Amino acid sequence: MKTKIPFVLLFYLFTILPVSAQISLDFSKNSPIRKLQIAEMAINNLYVDSVDEKKLVEDAIRGMLKELDPHSSYSTPEEVKALSEPLQGNFEGIGVQFNMVDDTLLVIQPVSKGPSEKVGIMAGDRIVTVNDTAIAGVKMSKKEIMRRLRGPKGTKVDLGIVRRGVAETLKFTVKRDKIPVKSVDAVYMIRPGVGYIRIGNFGATTYDEFMQGLKQLKGEGMRDLILDLQDNGGGYLDAAVRIADEFLEKNDLIVYVEGRQAPRTDYKARGDGSMHQGRVFVLVNEFTASAAEIVSGAIQDQDRGTIIGRRTFGKGLVQRPLPLPDGSMIRLTIAHYYTPAGRCIQKPYTKGDLEDYALDFDKRLKHGELTNRDSIHFADSLKYYTLRRHRTVYGGGAIMPDVFVPLDTTQYTKFHRQLVLKGVVINASLRYIDDHRSELKKLYTDFDKFNKEFEVPQELVDNVIDEGAKLDVKPKDDKELQQTLPYLKTQLKALVARDIFDMNEYFRIINETSHIVEKAVELATDEE
Repeated sequence: MKTKIPFVLLFYLFTILPVSAQISLDFSKNSPIRKLQIAEMAINNLYVDSVDEKKLVEDAIRGMLKELDPHSSYSTPEEVKALSEPLQGNFEGIGVQFNMVDDTLLVIQPVSKGPSEKVGIMAGDRIVTVNDTAIAGVKMSKKEIMRRLRGPKGTKVDLGIVRRGVAETLKFTVKRDKIPVKSVDAVYMIRPGVGYIRIGNFGATTYDEFMQGLKQLKGEGMRDLILDLQDNGGGYLDAAVRIADEFLEKNDLIVYVEGRQAPRTDYKARGDGSMHQGRVFVLVNEFTASAAEIVSGAIQDQDRGTIIGRRTFGKGLVQRPLPLPDGSMIRLTIAHYYTPAGRCIQKPYTKGDLEDYALDFDKRLKHGELTNRDSIHFADSLKYYTLRRHRTVYGGGAIMPDVFVPLDTTQYTKFHRQLVLKGVVINASLRYIDDHRSELKKLYTDFDKFNKEFEVPQELVDNVIDEGAKLDVKPKDDKELQQTLPYLKTQLKALVARDIFDMNEYFRIINETSHIVEKAVELATDEE
């Protein structure tokens, strides 16, 4: 007997088939699904020790998916919610940006016009209790703290706040609300006539944020645009298509998807975009993936702009989300996506070998690909041509930039990487800001004054080095220390700017040390 089981499908990352589908399951005597069912029943009822049937089934699902490809996956209900929030554009909670310092939740900034700001919670406040339960100094996980702070819109939560200069613990009741999650990290004029927009991921609100950014920059005299997709891991296909559409002419192919059971579907530009004029420079690196590669590939294949940076991640597999009755979800790969010139961007992988796939960055670094353009070789069989100028581009995995910018290993030293990985840099900056927040805000009322006058104090640098030494993170010699200091100081300055202003100001500082951004600015300011 065959049973038809309907699944309601969400329009999530790379969903391309209809929003509902019928999946036929064969429960006849010799069917594989019947065999699996008997095995599960036998273990659950006959095994010598008690078993967790739910975990047993979840492990079986994960085991099957593991043998397919690196991006087919299973997520628990909690994981589904956590993964969805950054893309949905909002979550429900109290509305604060925070970090953990010495086992205490430190408010970096309340969300503007959010529920916490409305009741008077301020940057620098420490949340020590939630509904009379202590969360400070009790080794509570960040995940558990977030669970207690978040909740359905309209519900209330009582917070105990410790504030500098106030002896007693302050009490606040916050009414939870929807909190916006921005996916556009920075929008500003990086040079006269040249705008800069950085997109962190492609979510439900990305297109609207992007269009708002374009409007702002055009009002400030933008002619050319630097679109920064570095470290952008992807997101919704629809958002990527809509943004690529802004640059392309009517009926220009943006991307197409095709699989064994998924007929080819083309996504084409409508032709009514607002960026048909002006030069476009797209910044990518080894962590640019998925939807970000769709935008990069479309602009490159249609000869609309210049791709600058290093070869992208190479994620060209299309997942269909299959929600399960308990709120968990399977994301199953059902197709590949292709750039307008016909390139499949998915990098090679061995089925079932997730470890080798995960170590791709290390292999690229050891092979010299991140530091030397000549170490990258493509077979002639992978050669393709752009659609207008017939320039040579390559398939076989990822988007190779038009202008290669090597990773500067003298700037990003091993010592610095270890300081960052151990949390030393961020924690030292948070402590410094916490100690000097009021004076910094009084002294620097606007970013331009801060950027021009603020210098990272030696005391802060010494704190970073001393805290690193306590964790056995030390430079191998004085040469490595001296190589580390310039970028470390810039990073610390950018972190201070982020906390007293916003993320936009962080990138305004940090970008001035980026070789990829530097190359884009150089090309953008050259005469055409």
